[in-house]
Amino acid sequence: MFGIDVIDATLLPSMLVALLAGIISFLSPCVLPIVPPYLAFMAGSSMDEIEQGKSRKVIISALFFVLGLSTVFMMLGIAASALGRSLLRYQGEMTIAGGIVIIIFGLHFLGIFRIPFLYREARLDTGSKGGTFISAYVLGLAFAFGWSPCIGPILGTILFLVADEGNIGRGMVMMASYAIGLGLPFILAAVFITKAIGVMNRFKKHMRKVEIVSGLLMITIGVLMITGWFTAMSFWLLEQFPALAAVG
Repeated sequence: MFGIDVIDATLLPSMLVALLAGIISFLSPCVLPIVPPYLAFMAGSSMDEIEQGKSRKVIISALFFVLGLSTVFMMLGIAASALGRSLLRYQGEMTIAGGIVIIIFGLHFLGIFRIPFLYREARLDTGSKGGTFISAYVLGLAFAFGWSPCIGPILGTILFLVADEGNIGRGMVMMASYAIGLGLPFILAAVFITKAIGVMNRFKKHMRKVEIVSGLLMITIGVLMITGWFTAMSFWLLEQFPALAAVG
């Protein structure tokens, strides 16, 4: 793909971070509470109907929704990779700058200080009443473009890592990992909707803990980028598990 080996051991840490970031994004205060009503909108059903299992198309609608948001994430990944590729000669400076910005995002999540613009959302009106697979796909596009305050810094962290790679193929793999982390729980929520609603309602009281975990994760990633340990971890994996060099 793109004439290069896309996946190897040096990419695994970034893929794992992207996957974890996607899961945290799903559990964030801006995503988890809206999952049930989003599923109802996409299925063209009321929450009562969904909870009673009367809307069978909710699972397919969820797949189209995830496909929509994944489309946007992949486009962002391509753009970030292209930017990073064009600035490869400044990769050292980019890595340090990206690490600093990611640490700032982390401090924001921890509540050390608040960044006002991260509370703004750019919501898009899909112009649909829901109930069709196309509307679910469009809703996924709108959701991804919304840049809600919770998902924005987390997604931004992954995009900084993608730009630091400076490789479109590897960047797309990382964004796909992020999309899986965010999208797979959404699909599972659609499959097990009745049980999922109960679990999500109970989990709401732990939202602050999710923010703290997010903040600590971002600060850790930022420090690793600035110190060069993030790259060192990749090569350490390659040294410890030589067989991973054959992956790609």
